Amino acid sequence: MEKILDTVEAIAVEKGITKIQAIDAFKEALIQSAKRLTSRDTTFEVKIDYDTKNYTLVKVVTVVEEGDPKLEEEPASYMSLNEAKEYDEEIELGDQLKSDFNLEDYGRTASANLFKELEYHIQRMIEQSILDKYKEMVGTIVIGVVNRLDSEDNTYVEIGELSGILSLRNRIKGEKFKAGDTIKALLRYVSIDPKFGLSLELSRTSPKFLEELLRKEVPEIEDESVEIVSCARIPGERAKIALTSNQANIDPIGATVGVKGVRINAVSNELIGENIDCIEYSIIPEVYITRALSPAIVQHVKVEDKKAIVSITQDQKAKAIGRSGINIRLASMLTGYSIELEEVEGRVNEFSESGDVQKTKDTSALEELFR
Repeated sequence: MEKILDTVEAIAVEKGITKIQAIDAFKEALIQSAKRLTSRDTTFEVKIDYDTKNYTLVKVVTVVEEGDPKLEEEPASYMSLNEAKEYDEEIELGDQLKSDFNLEDYGRTASANLFKELEYHIQRMIEQSILDKYKEMVGTIVIGVVNRLDSEDNTYVEIGELSGILSLRNRIKGEKFKAGDTIKALLRYVSIDPKFGLSLELSRTSPKFLEELLRKEVPEIEDESVEIVSCARIPGERAKIALTSNQANIDPIGATVGVKGVRINAVSNELIGENIDCIEYSIIPEVYITRALSPAIVQHVKVEDKKAIVSITQDQKAKAIGRSGINIRLASMLTGYSIELEEVEGRVNEFSESGDVQKTKDTSALEELFR
């Protein structure tokens, strides 16, 4: 076994893990193999000499006082002080007795067990390495190829070394995929299933998916000169996104929409035509809520804790609510306020039969400006 460290390093290269990870797996394999030959409560240490490519497996026994419960619980790893003094008169409590343990003395069976343990721990290291890699990607967009759909309409997507699952609830309503399709999705979660191993949970309905699509499409969001403050979606129908800029010369709405809407349309097309409303964020809750209820024109907003009472005229109420209540729901989700509409008298515009705006002769509303 004198060349085993060369073998371990070769395995590291072959399996795509680091030399340190492979050495750690080798150490654990040595310890577990030795415990199989002694007892599960025996303590072992492994010392590696990287210059000579040799290793030493050491059995460790810790000295404790008489009557210590560990003497009964783990007799192979602990020894009483009186018994230890038979080996060394100067030994003290807490000292350790160490002795070399050579697996080669136990024949071929020990060697076979070592390589089985090594294979097992290397595989665990590979899985841990893959797990760490994909954990760092959680919350970002991944691209994969559909390989199958099951009877429950779950879509299985090949992404690198792993398979991702895009369940029906994480898919935009009306979307249909077939084997061979290339799709984008948000990596939502990495899990370890006892039966199927590592798997990825994907989503195309999360608000974060919209945010990440915008980040890839809009350079100003990517370089953080434009910030996404909040996002609300009803997947496949409509979304609202609040934007702000930390640079006075950048219009966050214009930058996100792009020339002739090219940027926002590219994102909308990826989301199966989902309508995306971009609004400018304000630290003033009343202003923020007013903008969030667009295209409705609001008369007044009163904020009480996390509730907003919005005064609105009858002709704007339908716009504020939206079809099936979608506009007010999104505004509430976006701002974090519970919104209550309070109808007031008046109309925003008076129209003639021809549709032209009529001019008013009542100038009382302007009197305060000229006092």
